[in-house]
Amino acid sequence: MSVDHAQEAESSGEEKATLTAATTVRYYSVAPGVRLNVRSGPGTGYDITRVLPEGARVPIYCQTPGTWVSGSYGTSNIWDNISNGEFVSDAYVQTGSDGYVADRCG
Repeated sequence: MSVDHAQEAESSGEEKATLTAATTVRYYSVAPGVRLNVRSGPGTGYDITRVLPEGARVPIYCQTPGTWVSGSYGTSNIWDNISNGEFVSDAYVQTGSDGYVADRCG
């Protein structure tokens, strides 16, 4: 999914410049048969905010290290930010990689 947004900025006189920014977010499948806990931070010590249903797909906006978790796709300490203040363990998300697939959360 690609989100483009353009903003026009006036410069001197009648000249105009167009600024364009593009952000690409990829969606990934949660492991089959898994109802995945969504947490308020990158670790099992954070509160569960909701549970994703089986067959869910999630966007990954950024990733950050946290609690180690053993899941369907191995053991990982990578946590995926899927929404503002919502994280899931990467060990249950089929990214096709054992490492980071998105920018680190800042």
